[in-house]
Order: sequence, then structure tokens, then C-alpha cells
Amino acid sequence: MKTMMVYLTLGLRNILKNKRRSFVTLFSLAAGFSAIALFTGYTSFVYQGLALNAISGEMLGHLTVTKRDYARGAQTDPERYFLSAAEMAQIVALLEADPAVDFVTPRISFQGLLSNGVTSVIFIGEGVVADHVNRVRQSVAAETDVSLPDLNMRADTDAILGSDLAAMMGLSKGDSAVLFSSSLVGMANAVDITVADTLNTGAQATNDKYLLLPFVQAQNLLDTDGASRVLVMLKDATDIDVHRQRVEQLLLPSGLDLEVKTWVEMSNSYQPIRNLFNMIFIFIFSIVLTISITSVINTMGMVVVERTREIGTLRALGMHRHQVINLFSCEGLLLALLGGVIGVLSTLVLAALVNGLDMTYLPPNFSDRVALKVDVQPLNLLLIFLFFLPLGVAAALVPAWNASRRRIVDALGHV
Repeated sequence: MKTMMVYLTLGLRNILKNKRRSFVTLFSLAAGFSAIALFTGYTSFVYQGLALNAISGEMLGHLTVTKRDYARGAQTDPERYFLSAAEMAQIVALLEADPAVDFVTPRISFQGLLSNGVTSVIFIGEGVVADHVNRVRQSVAAETDVSLPDLNMRADTDAILGSDLAAMMGLSKGDSAVLFSSSLVGMANAVDITVADTLNTGAQATNDKYLLLPFVQAQNLLDTDGASRVLVMLKDATDIDVHRQRVEQLLLPSGLDLEVKTWVEMSNSYQPIRNLFNMIFIFIFSIVLTISITSVINTMGMVVVERTREIGTLRALGMHRHQVINLFSCEGLLLALLGGVIGVLSTLVLAALVNGLDMTYLPPNFSDRVALKVDVQPLNLLLIFLFFLPLGVAAALVPAWNASRRRIVDALGHV
């Protein structure tokens, strides 16, 4: 311990000896630390937003229960893959008995033509229980402090249209329209609707096609008393895969050939966007890592050259090679330690500045602006900080090894 304190004291003195060079190195390390920490905080905020958008915006819930291979077979043989009223009731009863389940709600997916009496366009619809959807929206609003108004679907004929779809068809609140679709047995059917409200789905791909219909009215349109799937909302969605396995076990007594999928598997956007950000992070991390290592190696290399005669003197006085390596490694450790501390402070200041500006931007393929925030998490800062410490030591090893291998006579005669 005493020897280590000597190494650290000498290392600190040597860092302070050349303040300008040490400042440049510390700035490089702190900037690299902040770049990684800020991007990690930004991606953390994006992932949280994507998760909430998938659960509430895409209305996927936490878990989805369907007949097996529903995603592949429902388009060609919907009647076969629909849940009957009895099957739906059986599933709901089994799941609501689980204390971890908040509530269970049926859904119907359908598509067809929307007509305003003059023209018709293709739509993608969801039959929903409005009270259940509003419970999800309220829980999301509580987590994000963002106000989400309740869906106004008081009558069976009320419909909620995507804002771009409503604008394209010239429909406003209170206007009437007609939905055309095919029943489960392939017969043409139509229902009248009243536009109760509009919403922005957040995605350009769906905002001009999407509509919500009361569950009962969707059943009437498809001429069925069942549902295409059942959504499960959990009281605590942590460890979602564990919950899925438990739900699968709960459904075994039903004797039905069912499959349970998480919102991650059901979402069309979450995993692709997360994979993209992970690749960007690896790219940024590689650049920052290279710059930081090069900066420390360059600084320690110059230190070794300037102190060659000092190293020769220490070796002549009996210092072993490993002690020389330890001396310079401690100096590299101190550089990384100080750079990390400055990086933490600069990250906190910059994150507070970004969050305080309340900036927004429009991502590609999104139909609504999203907030630009940085979610600074202490655990992430600690992990990055702990990574920088061995980084400084490792970067100092190269010049330290070279210094220890020099012959004492050559080092003493160095000019």
C-alpha cells in the first residue's frame, strides 16, 4: 500500500509538471467519456419512448395471445385463426386469475375501404374496448408526464381516425362515413361510423390508414362473436420473458393450441430501431476508444522520452523493470481517473442543458415530433467510468514497457 501511494504521488507530480500536455490529454479523455455517456443516455431515452409507443401507441399491450401461426395464416384463412367467444372467455378467465395481470382485453384486426360518399381509400382497423385503451394511455401518461387525452368512443358507431387519414378524406369530428370489409366467411359487409376524434399514430406508414372502432362494431363488421387475439396488460412488465412463460403455463389447461408473444416481438419498429442505434453506438465507441488510447499513448510516450535519463538513474539505483512499468501505469491510471471525473461532471452539465432546452425533432418515417432528451443513469456513468480506468493503464503500458527495456547505460547517456 505504501509503495502504491509513492507511485501515485510521483505520478501526480509528473502530471502537474507539464500542465499544458496533461490538460490536452484530460480534455480528450473527458470529451470521449461525455460523448459515450451522452449518447448512452440519449439511446436510453429513445428505447423508453419506443417501448411506451409500442405498448400504447401501437396498442400491443405487454403480451399477445393468439392461435398458433396466427400471423401467417390469418390473411388467407381468418375464420380458422379467430378465437371464438367461448375460447376468448376461457382465456380471459384463466389470465385474470393471475395476480400479476392488470387486465385482459380482446382485439380484432381488420382492413377494408373507408368511404366519405365521394371517394374511398384503404384502411387498417383495430376493434378495441375504449375503456381498456384509455387505461393504458393513462398509465403511459403517468410514467412520462405527457398528457394523453382519453379516446372518445361513447357509442358503438364512434370511430377514431388517424389524423392524416381524416385530413385526406376531409372528415372532421361528427362527420359520417362508411366502412366496407369482408366477413370471416368472405361475404361483403358494411357499417356506418361517426368520426368521434382523430389521433396521430406517430408513424407515417400508418397515420394515413389507421382507424379504431369499438370492439362490438368491429365484430358486426366481420360478422363474428370472437376476437383475433387477446392482449394482456401486466402490473409490472419487468422480465417480460418470464411473464410470457408463466402465461403460457396458465393457458395449458385450456387445451387450445395458443402462442404468446411479447410486445418486443410484435412491434414492427422497436427491435429494428434498437439494432440501428446499437450499431451507431459501436461505431461511436470505436472512434472514441481509438482517440482516447492514442492520446494517452502519445502523452506517455513523450513523457518517457523526456524522462529517459531519469529512468536510467532510477534503474541504476536498483529499481526493477516491473517497478518502472508500475510507475508509468499509475500515471496513466491517474490521467484516466481525472479524465473520468471531469467527464462525469461535464456529462451532468451538458445533459441538464439539453433537457432544459426542451428540443424536439422529427425522426425519419415518424408523423409527429419527438422530444430530444438525455436520460442520465448513475449505473451507466459508473460502468463507463470503471471502463476508463483500465483503459488509461493499458494505454500507458506500451511506452512503460519500452522504457523498462532500455539499457541503463543508454538511458543515462540519452540527450
